[in-house]
Amino acid sequence: MSRPFTGRDAALVICGGFALVIAVNITLAVSATRSHPGLVVENSYVASQNFNGWLAEGRRQKALGWSVTAHADRTLLSLQALNSLGSPLTGLKVVATLEHPLGAEPSRDVTLVETAPGHYAVPHGLAPGRWLAEFRLSRGGEHYYLADRLVIPG
Repeated sequence: MSRPFTGRDAALVICGGFALVIAVNITLAVSATRSHPGLVVENSYVASQNFNGWLAEGRRQKALGWSVTAHADRTLLSLQALNSLGSPLTGLKVVATLEHPLGAEPSRDVTLVETAPGHYAVPHGLAPGRWLAEFRLSRGGEHYYLADRLVIPG
C-alpha cells in the first residue's frame, strides 16, 4: 500500500528543485569569477584584421626561446628573463602595464629596472588582490610579450 502524495511532498519537491538550481548557479558564478577576467577587445572586426600579424609575432617570439616569469609580493614586482640556453638576459627594456580586472583601481605603466643579470624589479604600490599584468620586453630588434595574472597578498 503506497502513501498518498500530499501538499507537504509537493512543497519538498519544489523546494528541492529550487535548492538544486541555486546550488548550480552559485557553483557556476564562483567558477566564472575564479577563471576568466571577462576581457574583450574594443572592436572585434579590427582585432580580426590584426590576427595574422599577431600570429607572426607569436612565432617570432617563440623562436627567441626566451623564458620569462613574473612574480609579485606585497611591495615588489619582479621578473626573471632567461635565453634559450638558460643564461640571464641582460640589457632589456621592461615595461609593465598593470590593470585591476574590475577597474576598481586605475591602470598604470611601470618600468622595471635590472637589479641583477636577468632579474628586473620595481616597487609597485598595488592594492592587495588580483591584477592583470602585461610585460613588454625589448632589446634591439627583439621583442617579447607576456600577459600574466598576479595576486598581491593582503
